[in-house]
Amino acid sequence: MRLPRFDDGGRLVGTEVRELNAPGPWQRPAGAIRSRVAFAAAHVVPQVGAENVPGAPAVVDWDSTLAYRHNIWACGLGVADAMDTAQRGMGLDWAATQELVRRSAAEAASVGGAIACGAGTDQLDPALVAAMEPGDPAALDAITDAYREQVRVVQESGAQVIVMASRALARVARSADDYARVYDAVLAEADQPVVLHWLGTMFDPALAGYWGSDSVDTATATFLDLITAHQDKVDGVKVSLLDARHEIGLRRSLAALEGSPVRLYTGDDFNYPELITGDEQGHSDALLGIFAAVYPAASTALQAFDAGLDGDDDGAARGHAILASTEKLGRHIFAAPTYYYKTGVAFLSWLNGFQPGFQLVGGLHSGRSLAHLVELARLADDCGMLLAPETAAARLQALLTVNGADA
Repeated sequence: MRLPRFDDGGRLVGTEVRELNAPGPWQRPAGAIRSRVAFAAAHVVPQVGAENVPGAPAVVDWDSTLAYRHNIWACGLGVADAMDTAQRGMGLDWAATQELVRRSAAEAASVGGAIACGAGTDQLDPALVAAMEPGDPAALDAITDAYREQVRVVQESGAQVIVMASRALARVARSADDYARVYDAVLAEADQPVVLHWLGTMFDPALAGYWGSDSVDTATATFLDLITAHQDKVDGVKVSLLDARHEIGLRRSLAALEGSPVRLYTGDDFNYPELITGDEQGHSDALLGIFAAVYPAASTALQAFDAGLDGDDDGAARGHAILASTEKLGRHIFAAPTYYYKTGVAFLSWLNGFQPGFQLVGGLHSGRSLAHLVELARLADDCGMLLAPETAAARLQALLTVNGADA
C-alpha cells in the first residue's frame, strides 16, 4: 500500500510504497507461563453509535471488550483491568468501571485466567475534591471511604486488587503521614495481597508530589516504609515512572526485605525488554499497557524465558530479542504526551480487526495526529504486529481517505 509522509508541519511531502509483512512467528503457550508473572493492562471498546463524547457516560461494546481479554488470556497473560489503559479518569466513569470489573472477573473465572483490577477514588465528584482543604481529616476520611468502596467491588468480583494512585489524595495530602493514614486504612480492608500502583506525572500530571514529595528519592523512601509496614498485604508494586535505573534500585530494595516476597511489576513501557530480562540479581515481572498492544509477542518472549528455565541456553537471549523487537513501537505509542497512549492501543486493535471502529470512550481517539498513527502502523508492521495485514491495509486506507491524506 501507499503510505503518506509528512513534514514537521503536517504537510504531505511524499509517499512510501510498502508491502506489509506477515505477522511475527507468535506462538500460544501449551501451559501456564512460569518464568515471569505478566499482566496486560487492557483498553475498553465503545459502542460505535453511542454518545461516547467528552464528558458523557461511557457506553461500552461488551462483546468486543471481553473478546479482547480472551485473546490475552489465550496467550497465557493475565489481564489488568479498570486501569489507566481502560481510561480511568479519561472517559470511563465509575458506573461503567464497576460493570467492567464484574464482567471481566466473571470471564476470567470461566477460563481460569488471571485478573487484577484497579481500585481508586474516581467516583468522588471533582467539584467536591476541588473544595477539600489540604490536610483536612474529614477530606482524608472521604478519600479513604472512596478507596474502601472500590476495594470491596473488586474483591467481591473475585479479582485481585490493584490500589491505584489517587488524584484526590494527591490534591489533599500535605505530607507522607497523610498518605500513610489513608493507605494504612485501605490495606486493612484487603482480603488478599494487593498490588500498589505508583503512577508518574507523565501518565497523569495531577499526581505530582505523590507519597508527599516531589523528590523521587524521598517518595521512594516513604513508599518502602509503607510496603514494609504492610508486607503481608502487598503482593507487588507496579511502578510507572519510565526510569529504568530507579526501578532496578527499587527492585533490589524489595528483594532485600525480610519476610514475604514483594514483586516489582514493571510499568515502564519504554524500557521493559531490559527490565523483564533482568540481570544476575533478578528481574521485573510485568503489568504493562504496551502488553495490551503486543501480547502475542510478549507471550512468545515469556515462553522463551520459560525455555531458559528448562535448560535452553539461548532462551533468555531469545526472549529479550523478541521484546526488544517491539520496543520502538512501545516508545512511539507512549511518546509524550504519554497519557494519550490509549489512542495507539485502540488504533492497533482496530487495525488488527478486534474492534469495529477506531474509537475510544470520551472521544479520546482524537488524542493523536494522523502522522503519529501512520508511523505507528509502520512500526507495527516492522515488528510483525499487524496480525491481519489485509484487514490492516484496508482500514488504514479508509482512514487516510477520510482524513484527506489518500496517497
